[in-house]
Amino acid sequence: MQFDLKQAVAILAQTPQTLRPMLGELPEAWTHGGSADNWSPYDVVGHLIHGELTDWIPRARIILAQGEDPTFTPFDRLAQFEDSGSLAERLDTFARLRSENLQALDSMNLTPEKLALKGMHPELGEVDLAQLLSTWVVHDLNHLRQIVKFMADKYSGNVGPWKQYLLILQQ
Repeated sequence: MQFDLKQAVAILAQTPQTLRPMLGELPEAWTHGGSADNWSPYDVVGHLIHGELTDWIPRARIILAQGEDPTFTPFDRLAQFEDSGSLAERLDTFARLRSENLQALDSMNLTPEKLALKGMHPELGEVDLAQLLSTWVVHDLNHLRQIVKFMADKYSGNVGPWKQYLLILQQ
């Protein structure tokens, strides 16, 4: 599938709307208790917030500016462990920031020429705007999967012989 901004935004707009009903009313036993190596849904939402603040739109702006130094600021993948607040607060913050960022994205009036502009990732090297925006979409999907996997693992020891049929528990 070729990158299509409208299709990308369709996924990006749905992520907060997916997380709220999925996680918003659950007991903490389902949503907390992760670690730096095994993020809980609470941790993942914190990570998504940090990305909204420091990653996607700020990096898009760097690319579009085509300034003298197109290098992105390194992203702190563990910043969510420094923040606090309830899961409900995190879900609200994420939804607000995502809405603001999608409005900012829309205001960029992206054209195929703009999507081909390049920036410099501090670890990966040269990337273009379409790759950054594609990664934003897949990043959301990756973390939705991570949340579901964390939650499924909670009952891994309880499913008995059905475990052989549950692919999510075999990964």
